[in-house]
Amino acid sequence: MNAGIHFAVEEGIAKITLDRPGRLNAIDFEMGRAYRDACVQATSGEACAIVISAKGSAFCAGGDVVAMAGEGVTGTEVTAAAHTIHEGIAALVESPVPSVAAVQGAVAGGGLGIMLAADYIVAGPDVRLAGRYADVGLTPDLGVSTLLSRAVGERRARAMLLAGVEVDAATALTWGALEEIADDPHARALELAQRWANGPSHAWGEAKRLIRLGATRPWHDSLDDEATTIGAAYDGVEAPPRIEAFVARARQDRTP
Repeated sequence: MNAGIHFAVEEGIAKITLDRPGRLNAIDFEMGRAYRDACVQATSGEACAIVISAKGSAFCAGGDVVAMAGEGVTGTEVTAAAHTIHEGIAALVESPVPSVAAVQGAVAGGGLGIMLAADYIVAGPDVRLAGRYADVGLTPDLGVSTLLSRAVGERRARAMLLAGVEVDAATALTWGALEEIADDPHARALELAQRWANGPSHAWGEAKRLIRLGATRPWHDSLDDEATTIGAAYDGVEAPPRIEAFVARARQDRTP
């Protein structure tokens, strides 16, 4: 895959890499389509885990404003481009395949949406998060208006999007915008993905699905879904041998 996105599947792990470092991985129209296609492929194939990363000094500076300002570009085209990228965001968020993002440097504008669509975020110590939309008179897209507020809370999201507050890695961790800080975020992300791919991937995927849905639906619907899902898991392929091994260890521990 080209157009600023590299996609590959290796040993059960789908790898989506933003590959436009000369533009700080800012997303133009063509790259947006490639990103959507990569996300759909990653979530509809045989992958058991997904890693989203980026080349260069920055994870993603958001939309490519220079490309958007090209001659003849209209708001209708910008809307269509946003819908295209949103298909990729939705594929990641709604899929039962767990995903991890490895981020470094600047994460701004729509880059926040690319990052927050992942289920787990590992950041380098140099990460800085920023809204930036209002700097060019634009409004949030790529799920930022919802994903950011769910991650850090409405007041902090407003601080970033309305007051231009920039957030460093330590603050982002405290606020809940990411899960870990690592000197080598890409290596740590691959470690997590390998664990998911080599372990009870269905169980982890269903946990991810339940958590994501739980944020947007009535509590009792989640309780019903949990009950059905754990019963299906009990009768599935992954749980029986693990339960048997657990019981064997428990009995051995109790043996005088």
